Amino acid sequence: MSKVELSEEDLEVLNTKVGLKHLLASKKVDLGKALQAAKAEIRLREIKAELVKLQLWLIKHEKKLILLFHGGVSIEKSGIIRNILSHNNPRHYRIEVNLPHLSNPETGEWYFKKFVEKLPQPGEMVFWDRSWYNRALIEPIHGLCSAEEYDLFMKQVNGFEQMLVDSGYHLVKFYFTVGKKEQQKRMAEIQHDPLAKWKLLPLDYESYDLWEKYQEYKSAMFEHTDTPYAPWMEIAVEKRQDEIALAAQHLLSLFPYREG
Repeated sequence: MSKVELSEEDLEVLNTKVGLKHLLASKKVDLGKALQAAKAEIRLREIKAELVKLQLWLIKHEKKLILLFHGGVSIEKSGIIRNILSHNNPRHYRIEVNLPHLSNPETGEWYFKKFVEKLPQPGEMVFWDRSWYNRALIEPIHGLCSAEEYDLFMKQVNGFEQMLVDSGYHLVKFYFTVGKKEQQKRMAEIQHDPLAKWKLLPLDYESYDLWEKYQEYKSAMFEHTDTPYAPWMEIAVEKRQDEIALAAQHLLSLFPYREG
């Protein structure tokens, strides 16, 4: 067993409630693992405290914030959103979900209409667990829209987002990326978890075999819709805690909330 060198700062971390919790998490004590987990949790708590400050600033200045969350099938976007919002005031945010329809959903209405109807009010944040970008990814890949509908979306989406930004909405677009092996591992975990397996849609089981096609459509989406006024933030890490922390830190970096 290798010896773990602990600094005074490390000892202080391990002597906190968080540190002791991770030390006692298993019968076999692993100092290095417990220290790493404790530091990650403390870091995340500090970030969440900043997110509360950010929300208060957004409310005070009546900012309207839209956040889009996309990524591979195994990325638990709803879990990332819940973690980011775990200490925020629920009266000033909404979580919307845009699930892909397995039957033809077209009604002849403008595609963006349902999203316009759910825009945030002043001082409100709206988080989209999958958004209008289903039309750029999931729908064409799985044959849920026609080539003409896809082309029309790609023609209109930048103009739509430009109108949002010009009208005072702040738009933040996240895409979470993991490697093919990590995606397969996460899919297996969800499939065997009786409390989480409901999250998988029938088409999700096809995603691993369509990996290359997803990369092709993702690249096309980035190339066409990564604009100066609505850029994509791609987060490519393997650990879930890092996904949450990096997304939150990026969001915090976009606003001068510390200035009051």
